[in-house]
Amino acid sequence: APDTAMLAADVVSHAGTAAASPEVAAFAMESGLPGEHRGGFARLPTAPVGITSESAEPWADDAGAPTLLWAVPERAAPRRGLAGWALAFSIAGLLASLFVGWGFPIGIVGVVSAILALRRPIESRGVAVWALVLGVLSIVYSAGWLLFAAMQADVFG
Repeated sequence: APDTAMLAADVVSHAGTAAASPEVAAFAMESGLPGEHRGGFARLPTAPVGITSESAEPWADDAGAPTLLWAVPERAAPRRGLAGWALAFSIAGLLASLFVGWGFPIGIVGVVSAILALRRPIESRGVAVWALVLGVLSIVYSAGWLLFAAMQADVFG
């Protein structure tokens, strides 16, 4: 077996650099500007490559469409209906506040759900605005009933 140190000594020249192999051509210093085209590739390295032949197998089934094995399930559509519930609570609160003063919690639920419905882009804005107005009106009527009851009971002196 040849000595590896001898082979390494033959390859390295006296200056400490490796000698050029015969298949490597010396670089010509004719290009005047950096980046000037010196021949070689005719197309950009990012240009599309033409397809010469099909590499994919045809589908095994004769239906024409491939079967989806790993299909991602579709996202459920966001639910609407908060504005309708807000309107129902506001109407119920308004009806209750016309007769008794303790209907204001139903009106508060109607107002809060109407505000939440106004913040959602999929809800009906008209229904949500009506729910807000009727909910505030039910709270005002309830406050009027409670104020009337307090004056009748001489709570405020």
